[in-house]
Amino acid sequence: MQLTLYTDYSLRVLIYLGLYPDRLVTINEIAESYNISRNHLVKVVHNLGLLGFIQTVRGKGGGMRLGHPPEEINIGAVVRATESNFDLVECFDMKKNTCPIEPACAIKGLLGEANARFLEVLDSYTLAPVLAATPHLKVLLKREEPKGPPD
Repeated sequence: MQLTLYTDYSLRVLIYLGLYPDRLVTINEIAESYNISRNHLVKVVHNLGLLGFIQTVRGKGGGMRLGHPPEEINIGAVVRATESNFDLVECFDMKKNTCPIEPACAIKGLLGEANARFLEVLDSYTLAPVLAATPHLKVLLKREEPKGPPD
C-alpha cells in the first residue's frame, strides 16, 4: 500500500503545526521547510480546514494552527479523510473488477484483513506521540539551531 502525496502532505502540515502551537504558521513557511510546492499545500490546507483538523486565519498576520490539541487528532481519521481509495487490488472495486478468479480467490480476504489492520494501527495513534517521538523535528526542518546530538 502507498499513501498519496496528498495524505503525506496533510500529515506533514499537521506535524508542523503541532511543533508551533503558540503561533500562526503560514503556507509559505511550511512549503520552504519541507521543500514542497506551495500550490499543493494550498489545496491540502484548504481541505484540512474544511475537515476541522486545522483553523485558518485570513488577512495580514494570518496563518493556521491545529484545530484541536494533538491528543485529539487521530492519525487514522486523517488518513481516511485524505485518502480517496483503499482498494489494494482490482477486485476490491466491484465496478472495475475484471479478475476471473475473484469468486474463489483467498488473496482478496488476506489483503482485506491486512488493510483493516493497517487502519486499526493508525487508529490507535494521535498526533501527540508522533510529535513526542522526534524531539529534533524543528532542527531537521531548519527552524531551530541544534542544542545537542540527536537522540
